[in-house]
Amino acid sequence: MNGPTLRRLACAFVILPALAVIAPAADGPPSASPWDGDARAAVRLVGGTPPPGAAFLIAGVEIRLGPAWKTYWRYPGDSGVPPRFDFAGSVNVKAARLRWPAPMRFADGGGTAIGYAGRVVFPVEVERIDPEKPATLALALDYAICERLCVPVTARARLDLPAGDSEAAAVAAARARVPERTALGDGGPLAIRAITVAEAGPKPRLVVTVAAPAGVVPDLFAEGPSDDWALPVPEPAGEGPDGTRRFAFVLDGVPPGAEPRGATLRLTLVAGDRAVETTARID
Repeated sequence: MNGPTLRRLACAFVILPALAVIAPAADGPPSASPWDGDARAAVRLVGGTPPPGAAFLIAGVEIRLGPAWKTYWRYPGDSGVPPRFDFAGSVNVKAARLRWPAPMRFADGGGTAIGYAGRVVFPVEVERIDPEKPATLALALDYAICERLCVPVTARARLDLPAGDSEAAAVAAARARVPERTALGDGGPLAIRAITVAEAGPKPRLVVTVAAPAGVVPDLFAEGPSDDWALPVPEPAGEGPDGTRRFAFVLDGVPPGAEPRGATLRLTLVAGDRAVETTARID
């Protein structure tokens, strides 16, 4: 170690006791845990503000992704691995209910994947065992990130709740992007109006009719009734005479032995900053 470095360290040790005396007290509890990751991807827990009168606390799992890196939704599409969130190590937590913000589609190795880029916050509703005491939310996350190749990643984070509120706006914005549950055939400006079987056969072709506000290009995602279904990502299939849009996909990727007729699919419609989801039975 050279002389200038030693002198700087010596000065630091001399002035630290004085700083300890005059440093102001912390303004409140931390609003976020430290980042766990690197330049490609990193994870932290952040605090949020629950709605008035809510019986739960609000937090968020934030994933920060580097340029060109992406991660996956609960249904990853043609390729990829969905993230796995584990809150089992938490203290005074009865339930931690994670919500999924609306995703986007992107090209991935010759197919179409579903997920997130840049930055995403997953809201978490935290129900305490004893609501009179604070809680510690502990996260163990296994997820995948993709650029040209996909890389498995693990992350760990802990945050005491209630937390500070400097990140509350980001969590609130993420909650607003969680799809609203609506009924099939809803008449709202953003809605999944109908699902029909356009072509019968061993692998029926389904057409989904949706409504979206003028000037907004919608997107649609379809999930099977269980994780072993691997449905194709619906593709745009034109417009209806009433200004509605259509998406179509072949009912492929059905698990061996499963009967597609009578199965219930979950459909998620995304348009700009809003999203809705509904369930639909294939008759």
